[in-house]
Amino acid sequence: MGTFRSNRTAFFVDGFNLYHSLIEATRDLKGQPTKWLDIGSLLSSYLPVLGGGARLKTIYYFSALATHMDHRRPGTTARHRLFIECLQASGIRVELGRFKKKDVHCTTCNSIKAHYEEKETDVAISVRLLEAFHMDDADTAVLVTGDTDLAPAVRTAQKLFPTKEICFAFPYKRRNNELTRLVSRHFYNRKERYLRYRLPDPYTLPSGRKVFKPAGW
Repeated sequence: MGTFRSNRTAFFVDGFNLYHSLIEATRDLKGQPTKWLDIGSLLSSYLPVLGGGARLKTIYYFSALATHMDHRRPGTTARHRLFIECLQASGIRVELGRFKKKDVHCTTCNSIKAHYEEKETDVAISVRLLEAFHMDDADTAVLVTGDTDLAPAVRTAQKLFPTKEICFAFPYKRRNNELTRLVSRHFYNRKERYLRYRLPDPYTLPSGRKVFKPAGW
């Protein structure tokens, strides 16, 4: 008899794609907050659906700190940092990109306005996906996003590693038909699932420090 090999599964979370999904879910749930999301538990709930003895290998969370928002929404960065602390304490690997300032001409008021673009996230996800397959760290990759910018990386990974599987777990209201056509399987998060999987409040870090859910989260 051959040795059974479990289906090592890695998740790659597009943090801002998920964040905007949570905002829409909260609105559609008539204000019930969803941002204090237990990402680890939510994604682990998909393992039985994946089958093949699927077990969690790694969860990667990609995002950036929107420090430019602090003057308009005080505490934006601090709240995000608290959430990231909880994710890291739960074993999730966090990779942060950055925001780049870009001056944009407003044709309506004929003035130059500052616009901030999130940089590096798509590239970071693409690199980690290819790295995980190249190093044989995972058999299945689940991309938690609806961003079509990742389509070239998916096609490349499928070409180079035909024995590996890539799935999409679309955040609420982020389903993308172009991406569904690239893979054999995909999943869709209903807004109610966000309510089912939330972090404890307070969340106790390994140091013993308690982190309390920010108001409105």
